[in-house]
Amino acid sequence: METDRERGDYLDPNAGKVRLEELGPRWLGSRSVDPATMVNYEGKWRIHVQPTFGGRQVKSIRPSEIAQWVTELGNTSSPALAHLAFQVLSGCLELAVADGLIKQNPAKSKIVSLPAIVRPDIVVWADETVGRVIQSHPDQFRLIPVIGVACGLRQGEIFGLSLDDFDFDTGLIRVRRQLKPVGKTYIFALPKNDRERFVPIPPFIEGQIREHVERFGTLKCTLPWERVDGSSTTVDLLFQRQSGGHIRSRDYHSMIWRPSLAAAGVIPPPVKDDRSRLRYKGGSNHGTGMHTLRHYYASVTLADGVNIKELAEYLGHHDPAFTLRMYAHMLPSSHARARQAVQKRLMGLALPLPEQSRSSADEEVA
Repeated sequence: METDRERGDYLDPNAGKVRLEELGPRWLGSRSVDPATMVNYEGKWRIHVQPTFGGRQVKSIRPSEIAQWVTELGNTSSPALAHLAFQVLSGCLELAVADGLIKQNPAKSKIVSLPAIVRPDIVVWADETVGRVIQSHPDQFRLIPVIGVACGLRQGEIFGLSLDDFDFDTGLIRVRRQLKPVGKTYIFALPKNDRERFVPIPPFIEGQIREHVERFGTLKCTLPWERVDGSSTTVDLLFQRQSGGHIRSRDYHSMIWRPSLAAAGVIPPPVKDDRSRLRYKGGSNHGTGMHTLRHYYASVTLADGVNIKELAEYLGHHDPAFTLRMYAHMLPSSHARARQAVQKRLMGLALPLPEQSRSSADEEVA
């Protein structure tokens, strides 16, 4: 203890007796994140971290216990959930280190390994499937999947669109907000990664948008900006529910999206439960969720020569490297182009070639 005091490493042995449940609210209160992320953090603390470690003194929490806990979470729930719950626990313990309650964060021990998150292969629908899904949508909501496949916007960004966001003279959409659920309420917020962007729009979509507005009008909607207690923002929304009010993502998913998939033959027809309610199987995973429309947009643009950097900008990704990892397998093969480019250049050097190679080269260049 005297040596530690001289080194400046001394910790009061009683300091580590603080229970983790005292640190959890303090750590949550120190986070500067968007409201939806905070809801996620609070849920993982309440459901997974606090019941297991909340009553424990921070100095008594061992790396082996954390390793076993996170492995069980990955097996019983999902690797992604285990990662987020671990982030909350590790953050609370790091706060204990910063406050001088413990010397080291046991969550950072080498024996603690997080379960691997396996990204499923991206499923891209055929043109015929996309057409059937669009046609299966009710008239009032048909423009939603059209914008999804034509512009690659996220669901919340489509629901938050206003007619004012379209500049048909330049052929661009200004993506500047999303309609975002926070718990049981909704807010307007910046698009994911907190930045606006411009996305090119195909000419044919102008007529469809104007027809939609003429038939169904727009909705003047006032919601908080960025936070539930944020300043009020009013937007003339392009889409609204049949009963009035802005679209709620859960309602759209259950009442419009999944029935349209079933009608298009993408998922099985619904079955009735014991209360005569229709139940659908599928429609929310990586191959049948609304995000599939973005994958279709990416495949079409890449096939026609749009590069990864441009696509990352249009999709609103934070880093082109992320876009490349996600869609590299969709890039058209450049083997033939590379062969022809090098062949033409070498032919221009007038290198001596055997007669057989010369004739073959002429044929390929031709």
